[in-house]
Amino acid sequence: MVAGAGRGAGLLQQPESYMRKSITVGADSRNDQGKGASRRLRRAGKVPAILYGGKGEPTNVTLAQRNLLTMVDNEKFYSSVITLQLDGEDQQAIIKDIQMHPAKNQVLHVDLQRVLADQAIRIHIPIHFLNETTCPGVKTQGGQISHLRTDIEISCLPKDLPEALIVDMVNMNLNDTIFLKDIPVPPGVTIPELAQGRDIPVVSIHAPRAEEPEPVAEAAAAATPAAAGAEAKPGEAAPAPAADAKKEGSGKK
Repeated sequence: MVAGAGRGAGLLQQPESYMRKSITVGADSRNDQGKGASRRLRRAGKVPAILYGGKGEPTNVTLAQRNLLTMVDNEKFYSSVITLQLDGEDQQAIIKDIQMHPAKNQVLHVDLQRVLADQAIRIHIPIHFLNETTCPGVKTQGGQISHLRTDIEISCLPKDLPEALIVDMVNMNLNDTIFLKDIPVPPGVTIPELAQGRDIPVVSIHAPRAEEPEPVAEAAAAATPAAAGAEAKPGEAAPAPAADAKKEGSGKK
């Protein structure tokens, strides 16, 4: 089932405020390559990167570590068309991959893809969910939300790239599910998975899972041998109770 009277009911149209805002990143070209050169760059506060795609040859560049660290925690950085200021010229690009140090807050390498105004790009953008806690399925019916997808790959021209796709859950009830094709997209934007016939679930509301009963039977079974050991066998005297470590009046002064 889907929220509301039909599939897509209660979903907001993508507002203009969700359209892309520009991000600018400074870069310098470099000629040195190899692991040794990359280590020297990192010690100098630089990040080795590569710019490829479009109509140009792959280009080795460097980015400023400090500037990158202010951006890597922002989801917009990964789903934006970036203005790369390279050697005094502006080039449009998108982030294809970022390698982070496994133990340090340090960017190790960045892959960037050139963007041309007349060529469609494929890029993952986040899904923003609205009215999660106030929809009937959660607020009055006690359901729990399962986010099955938190981002979607879209295809569009750079000028049509939205900041995010939004799903309004305002009319969702218990056991409702919203699928890919229920999500409205701005003009010029398509979802490649739908073109491939993959209409997968994105978010659903389900009943809370019942808690497993505590293993009372196992606890009782474990206690039985101890209780049985305290009973006297036929023809034997009952075992005497263990002497207290201290008896009243028996202690020496």
